[in-house]
Amino acid sequence: MSEKIKLLLAEDEPSLGQIVKESLETRNFEVIHALNGEEAYELYVKEKPEILVLDVMMPKKDGFTLAKEIREENNSIPIIFLTAKSQTKDVIDGFQHGGNDYLKKPFSMEELIVRVYNLLDRVSLKRNLEKIPIGEFTLNYEKQKLYYKNDAELLTHRECELLFYLIEKKNEVLDRTFILNKLWGNDDFFNARSMDVFISKLRKKLKKDPSVEIINIRGYGYKLTC
Repeated sequence: MSEKIKLLLAEDEPSLGQIVKESLETRNFEVIHALNGEEAYELYVKEKPEILVLDVMMPKKDGFTLAKEIREENNSIPIIFLTAKSQTKDVIDGFQHGGNDYLKKPFSMEELIVRVYNLLDRVSLKRNLEKIPIGEFTLNYEKQKLYYKNDAELLTHRECELLFYLIEKKNEVLDRTFILNKLWGNDDFFNARSMDVFISKLRKKLKKDPSVEIINIRGYGYKLTC
């Protein structure tokens, strides 16, 4: 059997926490459950988990504060927020405090598990930044170069970042609000127009391989397929 994946769950509702814990443990996870933010931080330092699932509203220390503190020393560990709030501002706050994803309560365990695995796959992808495949292309993230067979094209920093996020979410929808806040700082009209221009530039660079497409999912975002 493969080695268990260590996950820290910070959830102050004991019954929900137990359900999540038991469900994840059947999927080869080792789950460390904390009932408040302070306990969660202590367990994070002690146990060194590979991924965090944090409730936003917790006693002693809320999830946003906890994530911000962890991000000061670890910029790569995946963080999923569990929240009863779903307003755009609340989602943006989560991303600004270092979250990689969020899930609105009530949620299905299958959806949580899919999101956990997706984030773990992204971490694995980042371990091989010099050779990321996209159809017949290869992206060298560190050098910001896109290779097609023996030809190399230099990307701008923002083109490279946008393409990398699309690859991370390959065959899934890359949320428009998320990427605008990550790369442009906010999701206003002018930044949205700027992102559309960058998407058009990437489409032109990728057209040598007809199997690679960036599809506009109206009202939601973009999907890279290959």
